Amino acid sequence: MWGEAYSVSPSGIFVAPDSPIKTPEDLANVPITVGYHSGSHYSTLQGLEKFLPRDQIKLHFGGLLLDRLALLVDGQVPAASLFGAPFYVAEQLGFKKLLDTTFMIGHLISHIASRDDVEKYFNALRRAQHDIDIEPEAYKHYFLRELPERYHSKIDIRRFGPGERIVFEPYPREVFERTRRWIESWDLFPAEQKGSAGYEIAVV
Repeated sequence: MWGEAYSVSPSGIFVAPDSPIKTPEDLANVPITVGYHSGSHYSTLQGLEKFLPRDQIKLHFGGLLLDRLALLVDGQVPAASLFGAPFYVAEQLGFKKLLDTTFMIGHLISHIASRDDVEKYFNALRRAQHDIDIEPEAYKHYFLRELPERYHSKIDIRRFGPGERIVFEPYPREVFERTRRWIESWDLFPAEQKGSAGYEIAVV
């Protein structure tokens, strides 16, 4: 994992406008659609464990981000965790955000990648993030490339936020270690998939 930057993405758990679910506590034993072993998976658990006993938090693994948005919009699931452009689409379509689950994202790189190349890549991202911070409106139209056409006539991208933001600060050791302990407390991975590398080995 690249240790010189991380991202922060606005995220939330949404339900339909007419849903009888009004509060996070109402999500007890309600399947919430998330991505498998993804940011939405972990941030949903982290967000809800402040409101519900762990055995009352139920997840439904519903594919990729746009798949989850479609399931929610089409009334196929009672609740879903969304971030990025789908987060803003759900807001504009009147879906209720019951809980903010904004989360940090680490950046994984290949073990064969050149450090010089990775540094050049992140330097380019730093310049891009600077431009977006100064004038986000100039770049919001790119959200339409991400979204299926079925949503284009129903949304106004001028009302979107900036989405995920890259933070060019070291990924904190204490966050890495606390996150590992939290994952282990939930027993989220089978034994053969559990990592053992410490911060010094896992983060470059």
